[in-house]
Amino acid sequence: MMRTGLIAIAILMLAFTNLPAKKIKIFLAGDSTIAIKETRAYPETGWGMPFEYFWDSTVTVVNRAKNGRSTKTFLSEGLWSSIYKEATEGDYVFIQFGHNDESKEKGERYATPDTFKMNLTRFIMETREKKAIPVLLTPVSRRKFDKDGITVETHKEYSALTREVAKEQNVILIELDDKSRALYQQFGAEGSRLLFLQLKPGEHPNYPDGREDNTHFSEMGARMIAQIVLKDIKDQIPELYSRIRIPQKK
Repeated sequence: MMRTGLIAIAILMLAFTNLPAKKIKIFLAGDSTIAIKETRAYPETGWGMPFEYFWDSTVTVVNRAKNGRSTKTFLSEGLWSSIYKEATEGDYVFIQFGHNDESKEKGERYATPDTFKMNLTRFIMETREKKAIPVLLTPVSRRKFDKDGITVETHKEYSALTREVAKEQNVILIELDDKSRALYQQFGAEGSRLLFLQLKPGEHPNYPDGREDNTHFSEMGARMIAQIVLKDIKDQIPELYSRIRIPQKK
């Protein structure tokens, strides 16, 4: 009788072990470097676009990043509110700002250092209120090299502020600023153009006069930035990385 009971318990444990993983969402909050682009902007690509396709069927990526947004306008325009309302227990909220917060010449976007930290802290606290998991990312670097061909920091102050908040709030931090600059350095001053929206006149119908953009990514650049994020997820959030879609061997 006891043996029968033990077998029944073992069967139940096996059944629960084989239950499918709970479906979750990964929300992306940020600016144009992450955002989904309109067809007319192609080949400009936000890193959130290729990021979406790495996941298995248990994960839905909800990309709420928008061009030109700072923490200030993400709040004032209700974009943060939409994430707060939709997020549930076990979801992840990836938060990357700084590009537009630091733009003093654009007053509607600019957030002072104190305001920037306050807004990031609010995002973290409200994510935790919903029992979701906040992840901070330092702002991805712009492409800039000095005369010796060495990458130059382009978000020094606001990356440091992001790191401060991550430490103060004990939040997972993805160091995208430093690691994106290391990527550009690997390609070199000239080769790194391939990672950005760099087009000669007549090269693409969406940009008949050409384009020399050192902020926004090409498809290749966006994919490589997404891969940096995925590598950090592997190192820091293995339970989330386990949901990466594994290509089927033919």
